[in-house]
Amino acid sequence: MLGTYFCGMVNLRTSLLVCFIQTKYIYAMDLKNFYSHDTNVYNLEGFVPQIVDAEYLRNLGVTAQPSEATLQGLIKGSKLFMERVQNRTVIPVSKLTIENIDPDKVETEIHNYTGRCPTLTFEINPIRGCNVGCQYCLVTDGVHEQHLVAYENYHLYVRKLLEEMNGTPTRPVTEEDIHKKNVLLQDLATAIEEAPERKKEIESKIVEISRGKNWNHYYYFSPKTEAFQEPTVQTGIAHRILKEFIAHFEKYPDSNARLFIASKSGPKHLLYEYEGETILDLFEKLKGKMQFNTSVSIMPKEFRDLLEPYAAPIEERLQSVKLCQERGIQANSALIQPIVMPYLTDEHIKDFFDKLHAAGIVNYKPEFLTACMENLAMLGQWLGHFDKNLERELYEIYIKPDNADHRKQRGRTAPERDLCIKSIKKMMAYTQKLGMTTSICFWVRKQLRIPNTLIPIVNANGFQCLGYQSKLFAK
Repeated sequence: MLGTYFCGMVNLRTSLLVCFIQTKYIYAMDLKNFYSHDTNVYNLEGFVPQIVDAEYLRNLGVTAQPSEATLQGLIKGSKLFMERVQNRTVIPVSKLTIENIDPDKVETEIHNYTGRCPTLTFEINPIRGCNVGCQYCLVTDGVHEQHLVAYENYHLYVRKLLEEMNGTPTRPVTEEDIHKKNVLLQDLATAIEEAPERKKEIESKIVEISRGKNWNHYYYFSPKTEAFQEPTVQTGIAHRILKEFIAHFEKYPDSNARLFIASKSGPKHLLYEYEGETILDLFEKLKGKMQFNTSVSIMPKEFRDLLEPYAAPIEERLQSVKLCQERGIQANSALIQPIVMPYLTDEHIKDFFDKLHAAGIVNYKPEFLTACMENLAMLGQWLGHFDKNLERELYEIYIKPDNADHRKQRGRTAPERDLCIKSIKKMMAYTQKLGMTTSICFWVRKQLRIPNTLIPIVNANGFQCLGYQSKLFAK
């Protein structure tokens, strides 16, 4: 444990050994990437970024006629992509600053974007930025030139939040409280879409009414970044957060807190030892109180290697799933995102889901690639390097004017609605033969008008929404 203030810089790419300066002493730390891929944007033979404009689309054979705003977004993104390739900033070359926080000043964030999540979910975000560098990232739109900041004592905030929300109940729960919370969650969902400046104000009201109630709460580690990446694992930040949950449940056996983890991590992350314990060792102490959901994508392998430069390969992620299952940890649901729709053939569906089924996955939450036009210009060109037909199809299903309103948070465009529904049904037609269920978030359900008869709110395996396991709250 460090003292009152701690700050230092680590070059994550070159594994440069750098001193960390603390008020009373100095020590050194060496961070290395656990995974990387041979293919990256700088060594693609013959690849030269282009401007995706009307002429480019026409020459590619795209028949959709994009609006002027869509076209300008593609052109802007193309220019940005060319600049980033020239400056070699496409793949993150991140430097890490380790800082302390004041637990009393951290603003609690709530992950209920739709107002229909199964229960109130708090976010755990111990790092600003991400070392994995996914080029389709929903948080950064694929731009990873940010300065990484990890919070060494973030676990103290987690301790405080758990104590306040799920410690010994100090306030009675009234029908008025429940009604007020539900109204506020709906207000929050509306604010996120229509008035984001009100988000923090509404979140603070929800936090206040939830204190001392020991309501059912998920703690989501981590929706805005990778929970188990080099900066959180090799510094022990992730280990300390998990230890706070262990200590909490030892102190409050009847706590209604539950830990939800979505991660691209491989065995090298989960088996990393810090102060004598691995992430997996700590998971085992939380079994029955947590779930580990792997996150995997459906796209060509070479394309995935470009888009997820420092993520574990899919085979390694599924090995992590098996390691968790062997320890009795709930780890049988997967986030399937993003799905590159033109690649979703019957053959690829079978190959992909057979692998998940063999790893013990019984539920999946599908989500198609959503992207702003600036990001789509980059993704499309990369896909076209391997298959021009796939690139053409990608633009066709995103840039039509009548699809412009199919948007997710922050204005990212999703594929055509009819194609989304057909693709979901196509996946389900095969996965149902394997005994797998599908869960889906309320935003997708609302946008696509998916009835409960197709995908129940709580499915046969007990999963809902992102893949939350409702049975975790059973007494």
